[in-house]
Amino acid sequence: MATRWGLCGAGKISHDFSVAMKTLPPGDHQIVAVAARSLERAREFAKKHSIPKAYGSYEELANDPEIDMVYLGVLHTEHWRLGLLVLHAGKNMLCEKPFAMNSREVGDLIAASKKSNVFLMEAIWSRCFPLHREVRRLLAEDAIGDIKLVKASFGSPQLHIPRSVEKELGGGALLDIGVYTLQFVLMVFNGERPESIHATGVLLNSGVDESMVVVMKFPRNRLACCFFSIAVTLPNDATISGTKGTIRVLGPMHCPTTLEVNGKTTQYPLPEPSLPLNFTNSTGLRYEAEEVRQCLLKGLKESPRMPLSESALLTEVMDECRKQVGVVFNQDRQ
Repeated sequence: MATRWGLCGAGKISHDFSVAMKTLPPGDHQIVAVAARSLERAREFAKKHSIPKAYGSYEELANDPEIDMVYLGVLHTEHWRLGLLVLHAGKNMLCEKPFAMNSREVGDLIAASKKSNVFLMEAIWSRCFPLHREVRRLLAEDAIGDIKLVKASFGSPQLHIPRSVEKELGGGALLDIGVYTLQFVLMVFNGERPESIHATGVLLNSGVDESMVVVMKFPRNRLACCFFSIAVTLPNDATISGTKGTIRVLGPMHCPTTLEVNGKTTQYPLPEPSLPLNFTNSTGLRYEAEEVRQCLLKGLKESPRMPLSESALLTEVMDECRKQVGVVFNQDRQ
């Protein structure tokens, strides 16, 4: 039986997700419905992607009995409200990153998934890429000895994009792209909690972070440094330095296709898209869709690649970074 998907949101990321789905066997994955704030927009999207049902409200999608899994691809300021709607309706959910605006909201989503006994995963798609599976395998085998330092950067000029710069839309570098560098560090250190976090950054007039540098110290004298910005282009790569060698994930580190281990390079090519994409390497969204399907087939309620405990830790780390740099959202005051 195919996993039947419902898309919550008809924006850019849902477009790319739909295009990525076309690279998977139709016997395994089918998008059966899409919902948007307006029925017209949902119908337009459905026509473009050959989706049988279009809804003009998210409630209708959440209550559709023919949907196995909801993909939540709306603005992250809406993740908490719409996520709870989906989970309370008893639906499994793959929620775009960042999971929500802060730890309180993420805690509510996790609690709701447990109460409804449904699957929930934060869509950190990077973790499902074949290249990252290889990185985890190398680390498990101590291929580069004891890890001493992890470094990751992500910079993309986005000051012209309203959702990147406006506080009401959950803007700032941290929640949009910094999250990828931080999750990479947590993946390398197996979800361990850092002993200390030092964050410094530069704010825009709107009160969100334009650029940030985060240094973390982990048990057993291991360090990590992340830097990210929505003002400039950065190398967008990641390096793991160990006592016996180096693993380098070449840019774009959040959706990578090139791995370098002690100077030896391996390519992990992506399938070609059938329609133009909005974001880099988006056919790689296929990997998280397949990860979700495999979890459902095994009866799992969360993914071992991105466990809920790690999403909670990632959010805690981001909350602390925001606190040190001085970024406060309305959601923090509730």
